[in-house]
Amino acid sequence: MKISLPKSLLETALTNCQNFLDKRDRSQITSHICFEAKDDKLILKATDYEIWLESHINIQPQAQGNATANGKQILDIIKRLKDGDINLEAKEDTLHISQGRSRTKLPMFNADEFPRFPEYDNNAQINIEAQKFLTSLKRINPAVDTNNPKYELNGSLLDIKEYGFNFVATDTRRLAVIEYKSQSINALSLIIPKKAISEISRLFIDHLEIYHNPTHLILKNNEYTFYTKLINGKFPDYEKIIPKEFKYKILLPKDKFVDALQFVKSLANNIKITLSPNEVLFESLNEESGEASTQIEAQTGIESLTLGINSKYILDFLSQIDGNEFTFCINESNTPFIVMSENFSTVIMPVIL
Repeated sequence: MKISLPKSLLETALTNCQNFLDKRDRSQITSHICFEAKDDKLILKATDYEIWLESHINIQPQAQGNATANGKQILDIIKRLKDGDINLEAKEDTLHISQGRSRTKLPMFNADEFPRFPEYDNNAQINIEAQKFLTSLKRINPAVDTNNPKYELNGSLLDIKEYGFNFVATDTRRLAVIEYKSQSINALSLIIPKKAISEISRLFIDHLEIYHNPTHLILKNNEYTFYTKLINGKFPDYEKIIPKEFKYKILLPKDKFVDALQFVKSLANNIKITLSPNEVLFESLNEESGEASTQIEAQTGIESLTLGINSKYILDFLSQIDGNEFTFCINESNTPFIVMSENFSTVIMPVIL
């Protein structure tokens, strides 16, 4: 392999590969990035066996072939070189990196032993608009749990039904759901790990194609092909958790509600809210750290109702909606309530007062 390419292209590709490396054990080939020069492109590959990335750079190699290099080491070297073209050449078991009078050599593994990437059928495509897919994952990601013994809760459910598809996440204290209506050909349920969601949000902005096989989800555009293992498990029956009816549905101003929560939250994350006919009162619950209160004007239609909330859960929801108002749905003080905006809703368990 022999190739010359601009530093900016190589540094960007190497940077995007870093989260896909096994950094704990440099003796493993998965601590390396695999370079493959063929036809009119350079392909960089990285994997930790949970997520995989192929980064494509359109450039004509001087000699085709492949090589590997420790992913962290080569990025550190490239960062220290000047802007302009950088030369990469594989000779026997060494990758030579040069620019002007600067020379570096890094040891290589046998590139033929680099892990094979998952295979998929081009016909196994999921026809969801890229913007809907990316926006929905971003919005519900705060509700995805981390390190839950019930492994399926450490990911987001993509639930495709005959009449539409839903994105769902829960950490057992809240349940976030985004619903879309459409006709689907094949019903399908996939649980996408939280780690993968973070990488998807970082790598993809708009256009992408979505594929799957029985164990993996694959996303593809002109620059990247991304693979993730799916979580093997049964996601909770979320539709049974969502209350079907409410005594009260209140339209509230988003910005004023956020400001009130942030003010009281400075002393305590758990907050007491009192709804009365013409206002909402916010009070801190943890008196040991001091007291804080504020109120906003709102026509609630409620004589008097008090409940405890975890402010983070509502703020996570409000940070992901576009409108100036949202709907607050509740039955009684100690029952789950819902905050919703258009097709996005979050069921939240109250804090017991």
